[in-house]
Amino acid sequence: MHSVARTLEDLTLDSGYGGAADSFRSSSASLCCSDAHGANYWHLTDSMHSRHNSLDTVNTVLVEDAEILECTVQCAKLPELEDVPWSLGEVASLLSRDEEMSLPTPPQDVLLRLSVLVSRALVRVAKEAQRLSLRYAKCTKYEVQSAIKMVLSWTVSMNCISAALSALSLYNMSTEEDKFSRGKSVRCGLIFNVGKFFRWMVDSRVAVRIHEHAAIYLAACMESLFREVYARVLRSALLERDNGIPKFTVETLDKAVNSDAEIWGSLQPWQHLICGKNASGVLSLPEGLTLHRDQPQQRAGKSGDGNAYSQSELRSIEQCLLSTRVGSISELSELCDLVSRAMHHLQPLYIKNHNNGTPIHQKSSVIQWAPEAIYTLCYFMHCPQMEWENPNVEPSKVTLQTERPFMVLPPLMEWVRVAVIHTEHRRSFSVDSDDVRQAARLLLPGVDCDSVPVFRKLDAASTEAKFLQDLGFRMLSCGRTDLVKQAVNLLGPDGINSMSEQGMTPLMYACVRGDEAMVQMLLDAGADINSEVSSDKHPSVFPETRQVTSLTFAVLHGHVPVVQLLLDAKVNVEGSLQEGMENYTETPLQLAAAAGNFELVSLLLERGADPMVGTMYRNGISTAPQGDMNSYSLAAAHGHRNVFRKLLSHTEKGKGDVLSLEEILAEGSELEGRSPSQIDLIRTGKAKLKALKEAMYHSAEHGHVDITIDIRSLGVPWTLHTWLESLRTCFHQHRRPLIQGLLKEFSCIEEEEYTEELITHGLPLMFQILRASKNEVISQQLSAIFTQCYGPYPIPKLAEIKKKQSSRLDPHFLNNKEMSDVTFLVEGKPFYAHKVLLFTASNRFKSLLANRPCGENTCIEISNVKYHIFQLVMQYLYCGGTDALHIRNTDVMELLSAAKFFQLQALQRHCEIICSKNINTETCVELYNHSKFLDAPDLASYIEGYFLKNMVILIELEPFKQLLYDTPPDSPGCDIQQDLEKTLGIRIQSIHLSSSKGSIV
Repeated sequence: MHSVARTLEDLTLDSGYGGAADSFRSSSASLCCSDAHGANYWHLTDSMHSRHNSLDTVNTVLVEDAEILECTVQCAKLPELEDVPWSLGEVASLLSRDEEMSLPTPPQDVLLRLSVLVSRALVRVAKEAQRLSLRYAKCTKYEVQSAIKMVLSWTVSMNCISAALSALSLYNMSTEEDKFSRGKSVRCGLIFNVGKFFRWMVDSRVAVRIHEHAAIYLAACMESLFREVYARVLRSALLERDNGIPKFTVETLDKAVNSDAEIWGSLQPWQHLICGKNASGVLSLPEGLTLHRDQPQQRAGKSGDGNAYSQSELRSIEQCLLSTRVGSISELSELCDLVSRAMHHLQPLYIKNHNNGTPIHQKSSVIQWAPEAIYTLCYFMHCPQMEWENPNVEPSKVTLQTERPFMVLPPLMEWVRVAVIHTEHRRSFSVDSDDVRQAARLLLPGVDCDSVPVFRKLDAASTEAKFLQDLGFRMLSCGRTDLVKQAVNLLGPDGINSMSEQGMTPLMYACVRGDEAMVQMLLDAGADINSEVSSDKHPSVFPETRQVTSLTFAVLHGHVPVVQLLLDAKVNVEGSLQEGMENYTETPLQLAAAAGNFELVSLLLERGADPMVGTMYRNGISTAPQGDMNSYSLAAAHGHRNVFRKLLSHTEKGKGDVLSLEEILAEGSELEGRSPSQIDLIRTGKAKLKALKEAMYHSAEHGHVDITIDIRSLGVPWTLHTWLESLRTCFHQHRRPLIQGLLKEFSCIEEEEYTEELITHGLPLMFQILRASKNEVISQQLSAIFTQCYGPYPIPKLAEIKKKQSSRLDPHFLNNKEMSDVTFLVEGKPFYAHKVLLFTASNRFKSLLANRPCGENTCIEISNVKYHIFQLVMQYLYCGGTDALHIRNTDVMELLSAAKFFQLQALQRHCEIICSKNINTETCVELYNHSKFLDAPDLASYIEGYFLKNMVILIELEPFKQLLYDTPPDSPGCDIQQDLEKTLGIRIQSIHLSSSKGSIV
């Protein structure tokens, strides 16, 4: 109890803003820390009393502040993620892909440390997106984008959002042909797996509904952040270098990060966000916001407008932006001026990087600060000790609270940045007090407040009509039926159907709250049950709520009784969708399916909701006539198997005469000669098949393999991509029965489906399964797949090397002592030869002759070669070819070894051809081991082709299984599986993916 009381004394002044409350964190265990929020206290040092005014804190780091840095360890920390949606291999690929850096990949321990640091930023972004998603019970790209801008600095967030926009643009430009044949990451041009990020967001409960664009944004942001941190570390002067090449260690990485004010705070483990300063406490502005350096350009661009500032004035503004404290209430007017000047310079940067769907006319408006926001900001920046510098003010003799240490006080610039982002996310023109409280929650330890709900609030600067309309909304919100008539009179000419700045009617607000009695009362009063949110006259409308109806709001927040009430009142069950029109917003059934609300899905289906309806994108390209992400796809993408089965059972029950998917897929189902009802049936069946293909794609991408198998059981054909993703998921989840079932299904994939992905992802995955599992059934299935992929064409033959010798002698001179000028000693026997022939035969013979000891009768001793083998070598040289050679099968490997030693390539190839002709199931393993030992890659490649073509038979033989599984690491054939993978990849490329399609074998 003492620590709790001390915490309240040190960190709060009973602000009424939530203090150390932790109401929000209880909503998601996966993104929350179990430590009590704010359960520690600060020790005030004397140095904090020596700061005379707010500007004294700029770039001021005292010796005593080192003690305060130790206190930060006691702050509540972020949860450490056990599983992140990326692998260290993907991080290494990401960093090595950057052509601008072109540096070797950092060591594994550095990659691990970098991954831990960036994972903290991921948690921060996810937590903020989670809070923002509570408003509409859905996480879209807008929530992720705002969260990125809140958590990361100006410059870093701009780069991340730019990368996210680029990735989403590429994704939306996918054609119909490759829509389901390529993974989402490939379509986005990303290394990180978008499906893993989507699954991680669902499992972390960022929201009950995750839009696929949100996962793309988050994946692209994390990729960009990895590159940003890596690039900043490379540019750091603290990084040690060896001949200009950076030396990466964990220590140098931490030193570089600690010195960078733009990235240090967001990568720390504490729950509160430290911004605008580095680990030493040195305050600094972002790289793109040094005002006085840009003054010449400002003058050139604003000549004559009277807004140019002198260098001293700009430096003064910079100092104001870096101030961390305000002394007294008397400084409130000065603070207002500081904020006004700060906004004048910060607004252009926001407009430059605003791309979040806000209307153009709003972008051009400068956001204002409401008086209540200024007072709230003053409360958090207030420093009582500054008042004591006034000689007319007597210091208090008793201190009732402890001021926060300098290290946790954000500069004014960061207050403005975070508060304005909250304002922009609300699509408002004015910063209010709640925006400042949200900034305090993020920037200060021990401060919390509720998320911003959907409500109609009073605007003090509005006109009398707005004031009266607001009063009418409040009267309706109280639930008193006797005030309805008076409230309607106050709402204006539209009466009960009047809309707020957010484009919402009183009925919509009642549906959001789940107030069943109020909904009934408004319906009885004549409220338009099918009224839509419109942005034509309401600039503050959130993009994702356009054309949304009251039923949609009730479904969003899961209010089943209200939904039932609206449906009984004959509301349009499809929301704003009219028959024959394109759908640009999600229907109630889509939202219920995404949330996995079985009761709502059942209710909407009973009232005639269509699960086939998808969504058209306003700013994107939809490749389907009915739009993308229908109810089937949303249920499958979020892993709601029971809801998916409910959708299927309803459509099957609703139609008595339904063609099977096999009949739809069968060739010859032309429309000619069929009745109109049969034609409609076929078209409906094909549309359903396409919808299920899309659902299968998303379930496979996000790792919901059970749903994928369910869809496959309906007869939906595999694509190579969905099969590979399902196999990968089963392998990671160690689900052997499903692995066996999927391997059996490979033969159902048409060869036309084979793509580059089979080589880059499929083969590594299948050989990884082969290494990890020595199960006989799986080994046999994989062998059959490899043989099928190798194809029916013959193994590429080895061709003779037609090499004409520069000189030759008559075979009569072979081993003839007469006229011989060099003697070889082989197995103790002399062999006579001639220099003129051997000098030009190969470099090895030339070297042997050149290094011969002096003396006429000196012999050159040849070891490790038998006499008759050496005689065959010489016979080849004297005869000028292999035609006259008679090589026994028992001698071919020794002759191959000798040809390799003496560097006689044509003879070596001739021996390899003989070996390839004599290969069979009994000799192939021995020949392969010899070829690897002798380093004969062409022969080894041929035998690998033999292995792959006959692997179904060979996998039953003990020698081949020993070679495949039991080869010791120091053996020449230790990479047999890797070599088989490489050979099979080349084969698939030549017969399935090249333009010749099989002619190159």
